[in-house]
Amino acid sequence: MINTNFFINILRFTLLVLVQVIVFNRLNFFGFINPMVYILFLYWFPIKENRVAFIGLSFLLGLSIDFFSDTMAFHAAATATIAYLRPAIMRFVFGINLEFQSFKLGNATKAQQITFLALLIIVHHFVFFTLEIFSFSNMLLILKKVFATGLATLILCMLFNTLFSVEKE
Repeated sequence: MINTNFFINILRFTLLVLVQVIVFNRLNFFGFINPMVYILFLYWFPIKENRVAFIGLSFLLGLSIDFFSDTMAFHAAATATIAYLRPAIMRFVFGINLEFQSFKLGNATKAQQITFLALLIIVHHFVFFTLEIFSFSNMLLILKKVFATGLATLILCMLFNTLFSVEKE
């Protein structure tokens, strides 16, 4: 029998694609800042789930965004990259706590959660903008876009995380 996590992940996937395509792809702060909140799917996905399925879902998430954004699989490459690197990033941020079977992202400190989300965003944006610009002679432009768009994405993702998190007393 399929558990509720499956349906929650399908709902998150669908809603984040719709919100990204309908709302955030149309925003353009200062002419170049376009927040990418669909990264929250990779942040919220359960830790102990099948890794191959996670990488495949991440690729499909990016491909869905690419289909509606006409961005030639840049999102797919960036989301697949951070899906692949997610365990290493988690070990870097959470350390030994990750090895325990009962580890949950909600039990980590707020600083660890923000650091984890920020590293996911930085890696995603660096891969995305490097592929988009495709010129290391424009490294300052790549870094400017990574920093500015990453900051806007981090702020909006933290806002969404706060709004849609379940607080336990």
